[in-house]
Amino acid sequence: MHLPLDRHSPTPLVKQLTDHLQAWIEQQRLRPGARLPSIRALARDQAVSASCVIEAYDRLVASGWLEARHGTGFFVAERKSAMAADDAPVWDESGNGSWRQFREGHDQLLKLGCGWLPSAWRADAELAQAIRQVSRGNPQDLFDYCPPLGLASLRLQLHKRLARLDIAAAPERILTTQGASHGLDLLVRTLLRPGDTVLVENPGYYNLYNLLRQHQVRMLPVPRTVAGPDIDVLERLLAQHRPRCLFVNSLYQNPTGTSLAPKVAYRLLELAREHDLRIVEDDIYADFQDGPATRLATLDSEQRVIYMASFSKTLSSSLRVGYLVADPPLLAQLAELKMVSGIGTSRFAEQVVGQMLASGSYRKSTQRLRGRLAQHMAKLLGQLEQYGWQVFCEPYGGMFVWARVPGRDFASLEQLALQHDVLLTPGSAFDFEGAASEWLRINVAYGQDSRAQAFLQHAGTGLKS
Repeated sequence: MHLPLDRHSPTPLVKQLTDHLQAWIEQQRLRPGARLPSIRALARDQAVSASCVIEAYDRLVASGWLEARHGTGFFVAERKSAMAADDAPVWDESGNGSWRQFREGHDQLLKLGCGWLPSAWRADAELAQAIRQVSRGNPQDLFDYCPPLGLASLRLQLHKRLARLDIAAAPERILTTQGASHGLDLLVRTLLRPGDTVLVENPGYYNLYNLLRQHQVRMLPVPRTVAGPDIDVLERLLAQHRPRCLFVNSLYQNPTGTSLAPKVAYRLLELAREHDLRIVEDDIYADFQDGPATRLATLDSEQRVIYMASFSKTLSSSLRVGYLVADPPLLAQLAELKMVSGIGTSRFAEQVVGQMLASGSYRKSTQRLRGRLAQHMAKLLGQLEQYGWQVFCEPYGGMFVWARVPGRDFASLEQLALQHDVLLTPGSAFDFEGAASEWLRINVAYGQDSRAQAFLQHAGTGLKS
């Protein structure tokens, strides 16, 4: 295959490559199922970067010309005659950073910046045992709808778990959700209206940013410091505006790995009272806690804090079981919206999680995870220092390190990473406006992979040579 790419043309190479590949498929009259060259082979043959090929293939997948098959590569897709190429959606640059880790066809790449644990780390045997037990049990759990608040048996187990965190939450104040993202969606749609203003941490969770934009909610960024949200900036924003909510990670914040200091936590609650501010505390990494921690929900005596958590990170992303704690009037509104928009949650999934909580298998599996993560965190932090990387802070738990090589931009790091079969998640994905950033989110669970080690070492020492 020879594609006439023009390096002097104002048309970006990615678009040229995409257009030429599409034309080549048509000219060769390739049948559906015909396999295209691998990412590495096409990059070598056309003298372009692997990232250029990845982007071109992704655009052709999005527009219906190709399909990505798990673990095998890219193939010509069956095209419907009614589907015009000009009408097909294209995966543009705005979605590139946030969702690249979820795309199919990248299975040969190590996703160093992803937000989940390796499958080999999961409690697969314990999960399988719980699924078998539920399957052999009451048929109602396989076929019936779930109650609006969620299964009473699961909410009772959640009540007991929250009590161990010193969070007072009776079962009637707990609502189950389809993961934390579903909880955020219910809250945004219930609490906010187009034009409302909220406070968000920056850097922070890109899906929250996307959700707020979808609902036309104005975001005011509060810089995340090592101790939590920047209190000085927060006070100025509260004085100048009337924000409805503050969204915050107290523990092992995504992406910086920082945790809330007690002094900052108390001041946040004081400000919330003074300015009639609701706080949404996303504690999705709660079960990675090893040692003392500061949570707003633990200190909140006025029920200004809405507490959220999930089992996606520790147990299974596919089960989609999360929960939130709120005051009864708000909980009633959230339950109504939950039923209207999705007729509840999965009774089966909630029964499986409840079974693991009741049997103690979930507690044992998270203990193993915490120990393993702690070992990988300590080892990676030492290696990053040795390789010349700079870290934003040294997290005492969780699975993220926020790091950079001073003086190196993302484009150069990405090119080097792809040479080592590593896929990065850019720091721009965690900026509320998508601004360019030298910082990268690194998932410590993948840091000891030989591909990650080669990239991290070359990226750091390469600057000095």
